[in-house]
Amino acid sequence: MEQTTVIKKTEDMVREKLLGEGSGHDWYHIERVTTTAKKLADQENANLFVVTLAALLHDLADDKVVESEEIGLKAIQEWLGQHGVEKQDVRHILSIIKNMSFKGGNGKKLETIEGQVVQDADRLDAIGAVGIARCFVYAGKKGQPMYNPDLEVREEMSIDEYRKGKSSAIHHFYEKLLKLKDLMNTRAGYQLAQERHQFMEQFLEVFYLEVGEDTKPK
Repeated sequence: MEQTTVIKKTEDMVREKLLGEGSGHDWYHIERVTTTAKKLADQENANLFVVTLAALLHDLADDKVVESEEIGLKAIQEWLGQHGVEKQDVRHILSIIKNMSFKGGNGKKLETIEGQVVQDADRLDAIGAVGIARCFVYAGKKGQPMYNPDLEVREEMSIDEYRKGKSSAIHHFYEKLLKLKDLMNTRAGYQLAQERHQFMEQFLEVFYLEVGEDTKPK
């Protein structure tokens, strides 16, 4: 099967599965990440086929979206195999998807430029104006408050603590979002992250002006 056909079929499948997703990991997130990843891949001379498929499929094995990462990875492996993707590319794509998540700062550094590109693209969608919007959507989906000044910012967490511990949308800025700029893998990704990071800092400044400077988290 031609690569363009595989990509089109994968787009259609992922769109059908995630179009109504309500935590900020919907089809439009996937579309933005894929578009950014392709641009970064072009600048970094990465394998565009691997980058595109990893970007399209990455949230189908994310435990924020699906019940089981293991089952999600197996389903992705089967999908790629059924559509004639070469075994070495399947292994590469699965490795990217398995290791790209932040996971409370416990994620592994990705070794290939393809993995680094997809991770940067995903992280870019977690910061800036879109990242702020997604942060509040995700907090609402999980039943977390917009902000609770009595909570402390969690600095070191296990993956389970990161996923299930008490937090708020505003705390998530300090626990993840404001850290992402300096975790970018590629120069192009870092350049894009700087402006988005600055916008988040400006948002927080205005937020505390409105709610009171003395309510900043500890």
